[in-house]
Amino acid sequence: MSVNEIAFFIGLFGSLHCIGMCGPLAFAIPASQNGWWGIIADKTLYNFGRIISYTTLGFLIGFLGRQLWISGLQQGISLATGLLIVLAGFSRMFKIRLFNSKASSRFLAPVGKLINHAIKHRAGNLAIGILNGFLPCGFVYLALVGAINTTSPLSAALYMFWFGMGTFPLMLLATVSSGLVGPTVRRKINKALPYLMVCLGFWFIIRGMNLNITYLSPSINTSQSICK
Repeated sequence: MSVNEIAFFIGLFGSLHCIGMCGPLAFAIPASQNGWWGIIADKTLYNFGRIISYTTLGFLIGFLGRQLWISGLQQGISLATGLLIVLAGFSRMFKIRLFNSKASSRFLAPVGKLINHAIKHRAGNLAIGILNGFLPCGFVYLALVGAINTTSPLSAALYMFWFGMGTFPLMLLATVSSGLVGPTVRRKINKALPYLMVCLGFWFIIRGMNLNITYLSPSINTSQSICK
């Protein structure tokens, strides 16, 4: 399984979390067209707006990942990524708060004001989706930590693009149907997500151990120089 395929499945399995967190905002955006096809078109634009933002964030963080790879820190990046994801998974399992909620709200406030302004002035679903993609989100941060393991800004952008595409199917169905997934199902999925995070974290750790196992832990050429 390729890195981009992993990114897609991370987005797919985590998209029920996205419905719980971003769904209310998506439901609140007024439709600009009448009829089912108009609603589907609006919500498709909204979700592509999110994907544009995720891809942009991936491209930007890819510059950091590229510098780390040039420095020969590939194994360290993968091991550190795995440990961070495992820690995040265990924190959700045991309800340990790792971050200050007040600090997070400071980052949330400016983007939230822009989104409210955009909704009020009917900026369109694509613009609101782009703004929504920049809202602080732990699950997006998790994907970005994976993207930093890629070797270039373009690779990181593709990783985040496929992550966004993974969130697309269920988010589109949920925003079109509004009541597709009930709160009970979302709660069950959210309980399962930390276990998925821990498995993913251990995969990054094994990957960074340079065990020369195809797909699972391929050999890393630490002397490789990236010129692209």
